[in-house]
Amino acid sequence: MSKPVKERKSRPVNLDLQTVSFPITAIASILHRVSGVITFVAIGILLWLLSISLESPLGFKEASDLVSGFFMKFVLWGIATALAYHIVGGIRHLMMDLGYFEELDTGALSAKVAFAATAVLSLLAGVLVW
Repeated sequence: MSKPVKERKSRPVNLDLQTVSFPITAIASILHRVSGVITFVAIGILLWLLSISLESPLGFKEASDLVSGFFMKFVLWGIATALAYHIVGGIRHLMMDLGYFEELDTGALSAKVAFAATAVLSLLAGVLVW
């Protein structure tokens, strides 16, 4: 007696992420996680700068010189932008936990509002940093 042959389910398999179209809500969620990781790493950078600045008056001058350079200003602007998006995205997620913006259309709208609010906050951070 032969064993029955298992039928393979014929379902599409697409592993090429460049051809997948993510909805804006998925992009907002992924970026919220990425901004959380950036914020976590930024804590180390900011604590390092604080440590240098508190060592001595010479250390404060060194930290001040570091922060006045273009590269560090760009890093600080990136940190501020990531933190702004993480806060805005966190508020969005809290609102969803309360039952708001759970439908597809309102969820997409809240993601667009989060992106717009982050753009404004990023511009403000840029003005302050530069």
